[in-house]
Amino acid sequence: MKLIDVGVNLLHASFDANREKVIADAENVGVSPLIITGSSIADSKKARDYAAGTAGKCYATVGIHPHNAKTYTSSAIKILREMAHFPEVGAIGECGLDYNRNFSPPAMQRECFEGHIALAAELQLPLFLHERDAFDDFYAALVRNRTKITRMVVHCFTGTAEQLSHYLDLGCYIGITGWVCDERRGTHLAPLLKTIPRDRLLLETDAPFLVPRTLPEKPRYNEPKYLPHIASAVAAILKTDAETVAVETFRNSLTFFGIDEKRTV
Repeated sequence: MKLIDVGVNLLHASFDANREKVIADAENVGVSPLIITGSSIADSKKARDYAAGTAGKCYATVGIHPHNAKTYTSSAIKILREMAHFPEVGAIGECGLDYNRNFSPPAMQRECFEGHIALAAELQLPLFLHERDAFDDFYAALVRNRTKITRMVVHCFTGTAEQLSHYLDLGCYIGITGWVCDERRGTHLAPLLKTIPRDRLLLETDAPFLVPRTLPEKPRYNEPKYLPHIASAVAAILKTDAETVAVETFRNSLTFFGIDEKRTV
């Protein structure tokens, strides 16, 4: 089984003591490469630099998470543009809107998001998207810019059937995490999974967050090595086998991020 984890916060402090082992453990169960999520200028640079040293085991996104939108400036886009030209960078983001706790003012989030959309359009790179409690403004921005965007994925989708339908109408890819294994909050995803076109489904852990609750052991934090468990859960819902899900989502991930399979490890 070969899988690509399209959303890993690999530079999070949880992995400081064993980052190389995390990559090796994932590779041992067929999860490679890993896509490291950029969430600020500093984190994006670290993600890009780290990915560049892994010889194809990692790639990166570069962007400013809506929580960090208050740090957004016109010079930030210039820095992201420079980073995005590196071959290890596969998408612009994580970007979007998050009104849940408004760590950055909504107006600043919207300005930051529009800047990322414009950059992705300029460079013809896909968008790695985040939305929480901000669907109307988020969707409106995507609709306004739809013809400019090459590809986009709604990272860690946990929304409603109506929201999913709107995203699919826009041609979005959909990222599914271990949330689908959560009997408290994720059961509504089972019927929705069946409506996602199989060529637009991506899998991710969002490690170290979102530990799948159906794991037989209870780890302190999530890791990419648990992605096969998520693939199996998705396969059970789709009434297919995990290998089929792996083949389909691996191919989708290569297409989305523009990765040459020959460069994967």
